[in-house]
Amino acid sequence: MTQKLSHIDQSGHAHMVDVTEKAQTERVATASGHITMTPETLALVLDDKTPKGDVLAAARIAGIMAAKKTSELIPLCHPLMLTSVKVSFDMIAEQSRIQVTARAKLAGQTGVEMEALTATSVALLTLYDMLKAVDKSMVIGGITLLEKTGGKSGDYKKTGL
Repeated sequence: MTQKLSHIDQSGHAHMVDVTEKAQTERVATASGHITMTPETLALVLDDKTPKGDVLAAARIAGIMAAKKTSELIPLCHPLMLTSVKVSFDMIAEQSRIQVTARAKLAGQTGVEMEALTATSVALLTLYDMLKAVDKSMVIGGITLLEKTGGKSGDYKKTGL
């Protein structure tokens, strides 16, 4: 690996990257992950008959809130002025899972990958919390960056999906 880590200084110490001189550009990142559950639990979600109410609404709001607080959760992340965060759900009945996708956007000097990943992660954790009364065997997985645009490092799109 020939690239150096941007959060490590010449002495090997962790530091916050100075983005003062970076150009302000539109930056967008999309991440996803899934939660697998029993078919009975997924049926409760689909029929809106879960004990704690609308679990998808709660998970959507939690994901958006988490994206906004990423810099408080992840060391060395810059606080960002997000212009948009969207959290969506796809029900995959044949795999008994819910796929969560989060998209974060801003016009700024640093990327929003961590915000999209954090939104995805917290939305999934919220689904687990809201459904654990009926299914403690749920499994969260596959959290990944799907794509990002903007910034010095250029665009990225996950391949092999």
